[in-house]
Amino acid sequence: MQIVAAGADAISPIFGLLTLVLAGVVLVSLVLLRFRQSQLVGYFLCGVLLANSGVLAVVGEQWEGWIEVLAEFGIVLLMFTLGVEFSVAEMRHLRRVALVGGSWQVGLVTVAAGGTALAFGLGAGPALAVGIAVALSSTAVSIKSFQDLGMPDSPGARVALGVAIFQDVLVIFFMIVLPPLLGAGAGGMVSGIGLAMAKGAVFLGVCWFLSGRGIPQLLHAVARTRSRELFTVAVIGLCAAVAYGATLLELSAALGAFAAGLVVSESIYSHRVLAEILPFKDLFLTIFFVSVGLVVDLEVVAANWPWIAAGTAVILVVKFGIGFFAARRLGVALRPGLFAAASLASTGEFSLILLDRIEGLGALDARAFQVLLACTAIGMGLVPGMMRMVERVSPVLQRRGWLQRKESCPTELRPEGEVETLEDHVIICGFGPVGRNLHEALSRAGIRTLVIELNADTVRELRRQGVRVLFADARHPEVLEMARVRQARSIAFTFPDARAAAAGMRLAREKNPEILVYARAKFTSEAERLRESGANHVFHDERESGQAMIRSVVSSYAPEEVFDEMAW
Repeated sequence: MQIVAAGADAISPIFGLLTLVLAGVVLVSLVLLRFRQSQLVGYFLCGVLLANSGVLAVVGEQWEGWIEVLAEFGIVLLMFTLGVEFSVAEMRHLRRVALVGGSWQVGLVTVAAGGTALAFGLGAGPALAVGIAVALSSTAVSIKSFQDLGMPDSPGARVALGVAIFQDVLVIFFMIVLPPLLGAGAGGMVSGIGLAMAKGAVFLGVCWFLSGRGIPQLLHAVARTRSRELFTVAVIGLCAAVAYGATLLELSAALGAFAAGLVVSESIYSHRVLAEILPFKDLFLTIFFVSVGLVVDLEVVAANWPWIAAGTAVILVVKFGIGFFAARRLGVALRPGLFAAASLASTGEFSLILLDRIEGLGALDARAFQVLLACTAIGMGLVPGMMRMVERVSPVLQRRGWLQRKESCPTELRPEGEVETLEDHVIICGFGPVGRNLHEALSRAGIRTLVIELNADTVRELRRQGVRVLFADARHPEVLEMARVRQARSIAFTFPDARAAAAGMRLAREKNPEILVYARAKFTSEAERLRESGANHVFHDERESGQAMIRSVVSSYAPEEVFDEMAW
């Protein structure tokens, strides 16, 4: 096996392809971020530019096969992450928003888009599939836009989240029935759908059984090794194995990945899994969007630009109107209803996945596929601007009395009705003797805490006691986000590992410059390093122990005042 070879001809095509893709993504995204546009749109545009500039010719003709393989990994990891992030408690809390708002939004958009597809000559099955694809919205763009506007927990954002949960569940179901719906496979449509549903039920049943017998025990054994590398390998291996199992049953690998995520979503390992998998998911999701851009034919787009412009406008206007109607059916006030409608106005990333599968199954011609891809990309890019427009227009409407009507906000959309969110709390990193005593003292004082711990047995015990705890590593930025470090008042690193504490506190400072940082050190040099890293208070173990011993010894010979007068 030849490991090293000289010359340009010896460069692997996949290496050259990744180099061009990643470099292009960085450059295009930097330009779009200056205009406050979505990075997902930047990834899509990067693929369009690479495919139509002739640059990829330098890596040979094999790039199409490689990009499809990498894109498939992107979809699998995206669905796995979606499964891990899927919260049964959140769904239960937002069930009315999801069922009522989601049903109205998806149902009406599907009827409108599917009816249009029927009018253009598609059959009933393909028209329904296209209608569902158009009904889906971009969760990533809407959530990011609400965060940028400083309204992540607003009623409008909660409506968008509830509808997104409904759409996620619908996508999983629809992926099972899509092939027989479009005539793929043997037998008729009805029997094919019935067989697919049976296979899906069997597969999900097996996954449910493994979620209690097998997978938790495996992850627990891996977690007890304290090996980050082994845990990462185990997580990705779990995702790949369950996805492959789904393909053996002739189901979608994406469905298998989602099921794998559900297996660990309610376990103590969910936050650790997310922290380990998110960097990989982001990379492969980037490649997926680039791969979608690579299949865009600019000649077809240029020849059909009137259809693309009209289609984008119609999708945005119709989905905005239906989204606003759905929010009003929930009793949401006018202003948050406008924000929710704007966030749901475009098609999204799962629309791309479904359209790609529909086209791959031969139910959609190339021209229509290209038009819908372009409409999706443009629409996703316009959503942040639409939400900023709502923010600017709302005060004007309020002055004219259009938004003054007082209405009762649904309980699940009120801040006091939400699943508990932490603010002004203390993050305790490590639950050894010091962390345990600190937690007990803060609890007695009525101060809310959140524990971050890497010992799986300790986390299990804390979960049984009802303590808020994450099984994760505080040196991961994703973990600190889950711990709501931006809303925390202080963070305490109760373990004496100065290097790990310094890494964690630097991340905490980046996300919350005002946070108070407490840390421990064994030696004087470590204490100085922690102070230089930004710790407000450093407790020097040797110094504190020395003072306690001296106080005890001296007190047996001299009054306490003598000790207090001594200089330290």
